[in-house]
Amino acid sequence: MRLLLGVLVALLCAGTAAAQDWPAKPIRIVVPFAPGGAADVWARVVAEPLSAALKQPVVIENRGGSGGMLAAQQVARAEPDGYTILVGGLAPQIISPSLAANPGFDTMKDFVHIAYIGGPPMVWVADPKNDLRSVKDVIAAAKADKLSAYATSGVGTLGHLVVEFVAKREGLKLNHVPYNTAAFADIIGGRIPIGSFTWGAALGQIQGGTLRGLAVTTETRRPEAPDVPTFKELGYDLVASTWFSFAAPKGTPDAVVRRLNAETIRIMKLPDVQKRRDQDAFDPREFTPEQLTAYFEAEMKRWGPVAQEAGMKK
Repeated sequence: MRLLLGVLVALLCAGTAAAQDWPAKPIRIVVPFAPGGAADVWARVVAEPLSAALKQPVVIENRGGSGGMLAAQQVARAEPDGYTILVGGLAPQIISPSLAANPGFDTMKDFVHIAYIGGPPMVWVADPKNDLRSVKDVIAAAKADKLSAYATSGVGTLGHLVVEFVAKREGLKLNHVPYNTAAFADIIGGRIPIGSFTWGAALGQIQGGTLRGLAVTTETRRPEAPDVPTFKELGYDLVASTWFSFAAPKGTPDAVVRRLNAETIRIMKLPDVQKRRDQDAFDPREFTPEQLTAYFEAEMKRWGPVAQEAGMKK
């Protein structure tokens, strides 16, 4: 018994010492998508001030594929020493796994959830020249079989799920057309009536009058486009964003997790970073790791069934 107790104390002391010595080498942030996207951009926004605070290089590694699951698999299997971090969140750790028969990881068992970064809300848009001036008009057209289809940036994106959320509530079956590019051109050209996209992607077109904003998934109306109503004020329980977060392999020392959480929260409040968050309509949430874990659980219960009931499951 004394020997076992001694071993446990030694292991505990070793873990504490390792956490106190952290970081002693470069830290790697694995981004589950290609360079240039929102996840990549925000990883780099955070990386520079994080490197300065920790006095170690913070290296970005892009590993796209399988809707973000390849990167999540890689990080889940990494050494839990605080030197490998995933840009996780809604897409790679909730939506994509809910669509896969075997994602290769368990979001709640294989990761420790560190810090919330945030993400852009979704907005429904239409050609201002057509008769769809509101969400009510869209629903009426769909019920009258006068809505041909809707566009999003891809199957299983939040833009897709938001439409299916409303469609389920209203008892509609809608034809989904995923786009890689040219969706706005097709909406403006009258080839597809509506679309569901991130606020930042559509805002310039809304402000310029080439697209009409029908509703946005924010808590309150956005000051940069105050004429666009929220889904919430239209009676839908639909406040949502394509949010990102930091995660690490399960077993990462708690002291490391707490330090990364505190530094991320501090960085997200830096004036330049806060200005950018405001521009992208990010929702501010200063979650502890425990609160973030609970948020993951709630979002999994919220969006997993929507994806599966919409027939997205592979």
